[in-house]
Amino acid sequence: MRWVRVLVDGRVRFGVLREEGQVQLVAGSPFAVEEGGAGAPGAGGSRAPELEPDGPPLPLAAVRLLAPCTPTKIVAAGLNYRDHAQELGLALPEEPILFLKPSTAVIGPEEEIVLPAMSRQVDYEAELAAVVGRRCRNLSPDRVPQYLLGYTCFNDVTARDLQRKDGQWTRAKSFDTFAPLGPCITDEIDPDDVAVELYLNGERRQSSTTRNLIFSVAELVSFVSRIMTLEPGDVIATGTPSGIGPLSPGDVVEVAIPGIGRLRNRVRG
Repeated sequence: MRWVRVLVDGRVRFGVLREEGQVQLVAGSPFAVEEGGAGAPGAGGSRAPELEPDGPPLPLAAVRLLAPCTPTKIVAAGLNYRDHAQELGLALPEEPILFLKPSTAVIGPEEEIVLPAMSRQVDYEAELAAVVGRRCRNLSPDRVPQYLLGYTCFNDVTARDLQRKDGQWTRAKSFDTFAPLGPCITDEIDPDDVAVELYLNGERRQSSTTRNLIFSVAELVSFVSRIMTLEPGDVIATGTPSGIGPLSPGDVVEVAIPGIGRLRNRVRG
């Protein structure tokens, strides 16, 4: 299933993206609202409730794609690719290195990344992101998949100069528009073996695979869930591979992951 969140006739709706380039709107939301498990033995969980189609399929051109979820928080992993650690000459971490991005940073496909006046170097970072489907905490890695709605593309836009200046990451990661998400959420990929690429003005700048992750998606989500409760729609960003670089006004940046699609954003100064 490839879930999308769209604006149609002035309303925000959820739908399923079909191969033929159509959107089938559904009645309701794929995100479960009830408690999905507190780590108790035998606690249940499911990826999404069953939803009925609502009306005939619509052509993709008839809707506006939005960010596919509205997270209460984005929990991101730093230095989680072996090739990125080698690029920076850093030792592999013994545990995941985490930071938060605010929900106010989220934008969707085709929305503009706005470069802040207080930064002189803003970088792209292509990532695979896991999207929580049901409220959960204290998950073991083997139980993680049943609590995820699926996976989407993420661009962890970062003010690199401010990251170096501050010695920590909050300001550098948190500007409005610094968390592009989309275009859809799918459960039809293998998160342990999928390519992650980034294109800047049509030129490939990042290219790796999640086989190079230091901590797998399941290990990462499990680790985060033992720290904080995860809510439906929350995003766990899994880190970026080597090849990060700067953005300039007028650039078009695309995160590409097979089975999910391309997350395309233009950059504005």
